[in-house]
Amino acid sequence: MIVSVTAVVVLLLLSAFFSGAETALTRTSSAFVVDQDKNHNNLRAKLVNRLFERKDNLIITTLLGSNLSNILATSLSTSVLIGMFGREGVVYATVIMTFLVSIYTDMLPKSYAVKNTNKMALLVAPLINVFVKLFAPIVWFLQKMANITFRIFGLKENYSSNEDALAEVRGAICLCDDKDGSQEREMLKSILDLTDITVYDVMNHRKNLFSVDIDLPIETILQKVENCPFSRIPLYQDKPENIVGVIRIKTLFKEIIDNKGNYQKVDIRKIMTEPWFIPDNTTLKQQLQLFRARREHFAIVVDEYGVLQGIVTLEDILEEIVGDINDESDVSNLDIMGIRKIDDNTCIVDGQVPIRDLNRKFGWNICDDNAATIAGYLLDMTQSIPTEGQKFMFEGFHFEILKRKKNQISSIKITF
Repeated sequence: MIVSVTAVVVLLLLSAFFSGAETALTRTSSAFVVDQDKNHNNLRAKLVNRLFERKDNLIITTLLGSNLSNILATSLSTSVLIGMFGREGVVYATVIMTFLVSIYTDMLPKSYAVKNTNKMALLVAPLINVFVKLFAPIVWFLQKMANITFRIFGLKENYSSNEDALAEVRGAICLCDDKDGSQEREMLKSILDLTDITVYDVMNHRKNLFSVDIDLPIETILQKVENCPFSRIPLYQDKPENIVGVIRIKTLFKEIIDNKGNYQKVDIRKIMTEPWFIPDNTTLKQQLQLFRARREHFAIVVDEYGVLQGIVTLEDILEEIVGDINDESDVSNLDIMGIRKIDDNTCIVDGQVPIRDLNRKFGWNICDDNAATIAGYLLDMTQSIPTEGQKFMFEGFHFEILKRKKNQISSIKITF
């Protein structure tokens, strides 16, 4: 009898171990384990990563160990109590084992595992690995039976997609402690969003593009770029849409200095660089990788027909991650962008100004799901082409149409 009782206790402890290990290993953070493995060379974390490679084997092993332990413990306790109390022993065994299994082999170990998930996962990994190897033949057979059952009932195994993984990461970021980390959390979310945003959404529209006619005399070009806040200037020929090159202001001034101010010796076509054209549907993630690969900071955006749409720079992409990057030229540069502040609560905006630029510059949150520009936003919201003088209120902003050229809204007054 003593041997049987001892066996029951051991089996219950085994069941508690498997139950807690299952909870810990299935709930533990993959990011935590990878960090411990790669950055801290934690051998137990390496073992957990290996177990994760066949997570189905891991889960079946813990379930098998827990169920076997409970069944054997219940059978032994029933046998002992029948010997002591006769048929009534079945009732006693059922009540006692239900209490012990529910509290001590299920609820308590799982509750502890939930509160100490990562720590417990590393602790139990070596022993669980032994049982995975020990139960391998049984697990293989059970998997085959499960697969056959799936096929009989027409069920399919569904694996997490990349979208699901990204959603989980976004959710984990949102659950991060908000204390002193709101900016960092927003930056992490912005990095994940780079795959959903195209260069068209963040580019500087062609209507606001500062460019120079390549056929102008060098003296005239210098006058135009003298107070220019940009480091690179597109060069066009015949018409502004025909971009033929890009000139760095630094390179231009260096060439003039090297020629001791002799403008006749400066050939702008020799010192300009070839324009780099990219499609407007390129995602920011792709464009960031291309910028790195080409060691470029500047690209010309065109549509599917090769028509100029605007320009995108490395700074435009970085601002999507870290927010607006203000420098000494930003305030004076608002007019060039098509934004003119009247007072602290009012500004006049060109209709082709991107909504994202307004949101970044002023910290607004105007929806840009259905339109890229502020004019497109008003067309979408009103489902019409507003006339001059019409006023609207959307999302807490007052909009007044100041100018309209044919069917295009060219100037808007926004009060916020």
